[in-house]
Amino acid sequence: MVQRYKRLTLMSKACHCIFLFSAILSLAVLLSADAHAQRSARAQSAFEDPGRSVGGSSGGGLVAVSSQVDGGEVTVGSSAQVVILLRNDGIKPVTLGAINMFPSSGVAAKISLNQCVAQPLQSGEICAIAFSIKGLQAGNYRLGLLINHDGKSKLLEALITGSVVSSGDAVSDLINDIDPVPSSIAFSNVSTSRPQVRSIILRNVTSSAIEIEEMFIEASPQSGFTLNTDCKKLQAGQACLASVTWTPKQEGDDSGVLVLRHNGPTGISSVPIDGSFSPDSASEAPVFPDAVPGKGLLVSSQTDISFGSGIDIKSAITISLVNVGDEPLTINQIRMSNEENGITIAESGCGQGTVLAPVEACAMTVFWEPVREGDIRDDIQIYHTGARGILVLPLTGSASKPVNKDSRSIVVDAEGGLIRSIPAVSGSELGLDMDDERAIFKSQRPSDFTNLLDGFSITSLAATRGIINGPGGSRVVHDGEETVIGGVLWDVDVRSTSITFTNGDQRVLLLFDKSLSSVNQSTSQSGEATVSEGEDN
Repeated sequence: MVQRYKRLTLMSKACHCIFLFSAILSLAVLLSADAHAQRSARAQSAFEDPGRSVGGSSGGGLVAVSSQVDGGEVTVGSSAQVVILLRNDGIKPVTLGAINMFPSSGVAAKISLNQCVAQPLQSGEICAIAFSIKGLQAGNYRLGLLINHDGKSKLLEALITGSVVSSGDAVSDLINDIDPVPSSIAFSNVSTSRPQVRSIILRNVTSSAIEIEEMFIEASPQSGFTLNTDCKKLQAGQACLASVTWTPKQEGDDSGVLVLRHNGPTGISSVPIDGSFSPDSASEAPVFPDAVPGKGLLVSSQTDISFGSGIDIKSAITISLVNVGDEPLTINQIRMSNEENGITIAESGCGQGTVLAPVEACAMTVFWEPVREGDIRDDIQIYHTGARGILVLPLTGSASKPVNKDSRSIVVDAEGGLIRSIPAVSGSELGLDMDDERAIFKSQRPSDFTNLLDGFSITSLAATRGIINGPGGSRVVHDGEETVIGGVLWDVDVRSTSITFTNGDQRVLLLFDKSLSSVNQSTSQSGEATVSEGEDN
């Protein structure tokens, strides 16, 4: 019995060993088959893209470290920076391509930093892309990203989410779709009534194009604001320029609003405008104005003309009129305020129609022949086409006695007509040759001797002779005889009311005042008696 039990025990142990050996052998066969399968798989993929065997969800090796990034909160009107990370899980370098952004209407986005485009991303490397997200209106937002690359999948998708919160401003939680720079237009401390111009840049801060339907300034008609712009359509991120001109019409403050109507989400945008006009107090105008670009400027060598005091003879002062501007000017007229004080202006030199080029000058001669004793205060008005258009020169003087015009000689022509004093003009000024110049000089000769008999007057007159008094004293002249006055030989012609002195084609006439005939007759009779006695002796 005991032997049978031992025999059964030995048989049981033998069976157990056989079973364990069989199990071990089966496991070894399975392991060997799996290893063979793995080796076979590797052998089959050796000719394919190695990147496929690494990172099942890599999409060709390039993956987003986080496919959905929480951008947090951004305040309306401000910007936030959000960063996403990209990693190359493959074994080949990956080159990044274009990045397409699809923001919701509540935000505007742009790339502020991109490290991934500096060079191809090597296996295992990580690069960063920073996005600037600006809040446009309160609410949640989404920014979808499609990133192109040269990996197997060619495209990577990522998402940024967050929310736009109110800035706490009680006026409005909505900002303009068109961002103005500057945000307001100010014309401050304007002291001149000349037009003032300010420019403003209008930029589309949304992600889609905006068409500007209307742009105008809402203000009082007396404000003086005008608008000039060509803004019509703005693509995403595009800007245009507008200018506002203010021509102040009255003292004080003016205000208005630049209004833009468009097809953006808000539909309308506005920019406040204000200005303050405080004109300076008027000051006394100087004799010579400041230079003005593109205009002539007439100035004088003297700011005023003074003849001094004690004047009892005809006097003259010559000044220069100079164009110191950068354009030619024309003198239109020269006149006196008072035409009855004995002041005259020479017709030569500066006169009506004289054209002065820049830095060119002309001479103006002013004569004064006092007509009464005492002071004169007058001015010379010169009208021209330069800056301001008129130059006024004060004129003063004091006369001790008036000039006696009765002692002035008169130049007459062959027919007895008066010849005015003609100033000498050279032939070169008239563009004439030598023969013509001699002819002109000969025609001007009567004026050359005009002053030789100035100061002479007839004190006594008879039928055939007369007595004349002048600077050299008195002398008797006889009809038909010759006499020397001023170094010139004159032929004397005595008439009942005058004495004519002739030299060639020049004739000078002295008139006799008959109102003094009663006095002159007695003087003449005594003189004649004396002469007669001399002749009898």
